[in-house]
Amino acid sequence: MILEIKDLHVSIEGKEVVNGINLKIGQGEVHVIMGHNGSGKTTLAKTILGYPKLKPTSGDILVDGQSIIGLTTDKRAKLGLFLGFQNPVEVEGVGFINFLHSAKEAVASTVNTKELMADIRTSAVNLKMVDNLIGRSLNQGFSGGEKKKAEVLQMGVLQPKIAILDEPDSGLDIDAVKVVAENINEFGKKYNMGLVIITHYSRILSYMNPQFVHVMTNGKIVAEGGKELIEKLEKEGYESFIKGN
Repeated sequence: MILEIKDLHVSIEGKEVVNGINLKIGQGEVHVIMGHNGSGKTTLAKTILGYPKLKPTSGDILVDGQSIIGLTTDKRAKLGLFLGFQNPVEVEGVGFINFLHSAKEAVASTVNTKELMADIRTSAVNLKMVDNLIGRSLNQGFSGGEKKKAEVLQMGVLQPKIAILDEPDSGLDIDAVKVVAENINEFGKKYNMGLVIITHYSRILSYMNPQFVHVMTNGKIVAEGGKELIEKLEKEGYESFIKGN
């Protein structure tokens, strides 16, 4: 799969938040989008997945050369797109296991419940999730870090072709950052996923090997390169990129 963003513009209440983004992501690639608060990263991610309140004012989103602008979120998911939310919501009364089973059914032709449960248990152990978490309602009573681990577990269960993870390191302590990064890496390699990691900080990236780094400010990608860009940001911060744009 190739996901391509072409000259995408998105406005919220008359203010342009995404301002002419061009981006191409293929399976097996690891991309990082870094930027300060309010740079448009989350709006971009939600627009790619078809968040109902965000409609592009111009530009296009393509999967294997075909526009998906008119598709609903569930249809985009069936194509193989996945979004790990910056702030996962709590859904009382919807069991975590039932949610995973229903989500898997929505994107797969058949689901072997026994195999699915085995995969969930293995992933929960690898992510060092507390034993009783998977028996609760979806994200109900989860800490911020536990919600992030649950999102990564969902990604492993659904096995998307391209996964966008919005701040997968937020709410995580030092040890948990390493665990989450290692599991993202493992799922990415195992299922040949294209990965897009959206983050403010470089700490999770020290456990990953991104080939492509994009710096975003004021709704635009203002710099692109390899891991050397991460080092530049560590030394100079975002201010130099903001001043130049």
